Amino acid sequence: MDIKTWNAYKYALIVAIGGFVFGLDAAIISGTVRFIAAEFSLSDLQIGTVVGAPSLGAILALLVAGKTADALGRKNTLIIVASLYVFSALLSALSTSFMMLTIARFIGGLAFSSLSLASMYIGEIAPAKQRGKLVSANQFNIVIGLLAAYFINYYLVLQVTEGSLLFSPDTIWRTMLASELIPAVLWVILLCRVPESPRWLLMKNKQHQAQQVLRKLLPEQRAEEVQIEIEQHLKEHKNAGSITSQLKLLFSSPMKTIFAIGFLMAVVQGITGMNAILFYAPTVFEQIGFGLNASFQQAIYIGITSVVFTVLAVFFIDKVGRKPLLILGLMAVVLSHATCWYGFNNASYSINQQTIEKLEDVIDTTPLKAQLNSQYADDVSFKEMLASNYDADTLRLNEGHIIEASISVNPLVILIGILAFIAAFHISIGPIMWVLFSEIFPNSVRSVAIPMFALVTSIASYLIQQFFPWQLANLGAANTFLMYSVFGLIGLLLLWPILPETKNKTIEEIEDSLVGKANSKTKAEATDSGIEGNAPNA
Repeated sequence: MDIKTWNAYKYALIVAIGGFVFGLDAAIISGTVRFIAAEFSLSDLQIGTVVGAPSLGAILALLVAGKTADALGRKNTLIIVASLYVFSALLSALSTSFMMLTIARFIGGLAFSSLSLASMYIGEIAPAKQRGKLVSANQFNIVIGLLAAYFINYYLVLQVTEGSLLFSPDTIWRTMLASELIPAVLWVILLCRVPESPRWLLMKNKQHQAQQVLRKLLPEQRAEEVQIEIEQHLKEHKNAGSITSQLKLLFSSPMKTIFAIGFLMAVVQGITGMNAILFYAPTVFEQIGFGLNASFQQAIYIGITSVVFTVLAVFFIDKVGRKPLLILGLMAVVLSHATCWYGFNNASYSINQQTIEKLEDVIDTTPLKAQLNSQYADDVSFKEMLASNYDADTLRLNEGHIIEASISVNPLVILIGILAFIAAFHISIGPIMWVLFSEIFPNSVRSVAIPMFALVTSIASYLIQQFFPWQLANLGAANTFLMYSVFGLIGLLLLWPILPETKNKTIEEIEDSLVGKANSKTKAEATDSGIEGNAPNA
């Protein structure tokens, strides 16, 4: 690897540390759910609010992220969002109420725009042949962050001791949330060492600075060629400065294929259930019948699977291509969720003498003795019985133990289904969406399009996070996973015919292939819409 390629890798990997911080932030909350629910006496929807608050913050941030990145630069904007992670982690760990914790998590969500900003930055500094790997590095760091969070949560829950300052049942969740501070502070420091995006510098007519950056990334002759290429495209899109003009262009006829791909990718990534597993991993494993400590241990398998298959995605994405990986991955998503549905649909619950004996050292079993020899065909009716016999706080801390003692299920089927979904997601829709976002949007709409479709996936993800506890309680685990399977199937059928292959192509070549053919027919239409000069030439 020559020094210029190394520079591209170095800058991309520093920016991609934000993926690690995001992954840690996203998964660390999964270990706190039962503790904060008991601490603040939260309902299912309130739990969803705390867990989903970052996605609400991301939605707000993504409305302005693109224009902020255009006004302040990619680098300065990334430093700001990294600082938000630091503030959020500190405030979360010190929260004294449900509302304070929700606000702290919301502030952290403002920094979730780092994912789209990182993809934008990496896409603008990476050579075409390395772009897929380098943008995927952001996704790889996310799963490393997830794995780190699950290990941290598992280690800390094993240390729970009454009366301990950091590890008591009342404070362990604060220690979990505070663990994010170290990588977040480190990221702020390292971001100060990366250069500004050359495309942004040329947008601001800083040709000399842009050339300096390009020469760090490319051979001198190629750097000059790329600068000329970028300047030509910026010249073609010189009228695309305002949000309104960019939105008009994005919604115009030449962009219809790009718009459809971006929208469908964003929705499918959000609604196929990744955030239900990601943010509620121990809760999900409790539904299978694993106890408290075991459910935290099983969550580590999610992290390990995520890492392994993200590595495979990084390896194959520039060899196999984006489209084959995405199509095969979505097929696997559909089948894995269907497997979970099958497993949960065949589960049953019973209260017998053996159940009582298993629980006597954990919880007062007097209410259960009144239900002796009762059978329940699904988790919804079983949980309704529990809710009528125990108060909510007691159930928050002990529901997993009760399910473990009473469930009859094939746990291997569901475990395989969950891990297969994690594998499929991380080798396909997870990293490939961000790679395609960094590739398919022309310079004329990039600063609006990437945040806009990141906003779409944030909304979809937020809905999954917010309502997952309610879904488990009211629809049951089987129907919840069946719903995710259907969503994946619909996405697969809609994306298959329109998805392009973009490997080894420059951003400008991709633009010409997706937009150029339609442009000759719609030049007059673009002129009538007041956006002449925005659409790229064929």
